[in-house]
Amino acid sequence: MTRSLIIAPQWIGDAVMSEPLCARLAARGERLTVAALPWVAPVYHAMPQVDEVVELPFAHGRLDWSGRRQVAATLRGRFDTAYVLPNSIKSALIPWFAGIPRRVGYQGEGRPVLLNQRFPNPGGRPPMVAFYSGLAGSPPAEAERPKLSFDEARLATVTAAVGLSPRAYFAFAPGAEYGPAKCWPASHYAELARSLHARHGQPVILLGSGKEGALCEEIARAAPGACQVLAGKTRLIDAMALIAAARGVVSNDSGLMHVAAAFGIPQVAAFGSTSPEHTPPLNPRARVLWLKEELQLDCAPCFERTCRFGHTRCLTEMSPQRVEAALEDTLAG
Repeated sequence: MTRSLIIAPQWIGDAVMSEPLCARLAARGERLTVAALPWVAPVYHAMPQVDEVVELPFAHGRLDWSGRRQVAATLRGRFDTAYVLPNSIKSALIPWFAGIPRRVGYQGEGRPVLLNQRFPNPGGRPPMVAFYSGLAGSPPAEAERPKLSFDEARLATVTAAVGLSPRAYFAFAPGAEYGPAKCWPASHYAELARSLHARHGQPVILLGSGKEGALCEEIARAAPGACQVLAGKTRLIDAMALIAAARGVVSNDSGLMHVAAAFGIPQVAAFGSTSPEHTPPLNPRARVLWLKEELQLDCAPCFERTCRFGHTRCLTEMSPQRVEAALEDTLAG
C-alpha cells in the first residue's frame, strides 16, 4: 500500500474542494495522512478516507523554516508520496525536508527542486475541485463533488449541547474571510431570520469565527427572539456538525458555504464580488443567487475585498424575499 502525505490548503473552502482528490487516492489504495493548519484540520476529520490528520504549528503567512524542519523530522521515512496542494514554496518544504521520494504538485511559484513531479500551472481561475483532483494524474470526472460526513450520534451530541435538535433549526453563515464585498447585508439577514422564525417557528443559528461575532450580534438584535449567536463560541468541527444537522443554510460565498454543500444540505448562496462560475456550492440542493446579468453589472465579478464604487449593489439589491423564496424552493425540492 502506498503511504501518502497531503499538504492541505490554508482555507476552509479549499480544503473542502480537496475531498474528491482524497477519495480518488484512497480508492486506488493509497493510505492518506493530511498535514493541515489548525483552522483547516477539522475539515479532514469529516473525510472517512483520511486515516490521520497532523496539525501544523505554523502561523498564517510565516515561513518558519526551522519549524518546518522539525515537523519534517517527525515524518521522515513514513511516506512514499507527497501531494502538495498549495502553490507556494513554503508548502513544499516539509515533503522535501522529510525526504519523501515522490513529491507531486503544480509548478506554482517555481519549485523545480522541491517537487519532482510537477504539473503546469492552469491558466485563469480553474474550478477548484478539478485543480486539486488533477494531481491524481488523470482528468477528474465531471460529476465529482466534495462529500463530507458525520455519524448521527455526533450530530445529536453537538446539537443537544446548544439546546437544539437535528433538522429543527436554520443556520446562517453571514461572514466571509475575504471581506465585506462578499457579504449580503446584515439587515437582510435579520429580515430573513424574522420571516423564517415566524413562518416555521424554528430558531436560526448564526455561525462564524470570533471575528464575525459582532456582525452576528447585530443580526440577532434586529431579529429579536429569532436567532442564537454561536459565532466564535463553537469549534470549527462543531460548527460543521451544526451545519450538517440544519434544516437549511443561507450564506455568502465562504468556507462554510462549501461545508454545507459537501453535506448536501438545502442551501442558498448569495454571490456578490466573486463568481459562482469559479467557486459554486457543488450541491444539487443549492440555489445560487447572483445579480450580475440581471443588473448588468460590468464590474462583477471584481474579486475585491471592498466595493470600489461603495454601493455593493450586487448584494444590497438581493432582497430577503428572494432569498427566502429560493430557500423554500430547495426545501420543497
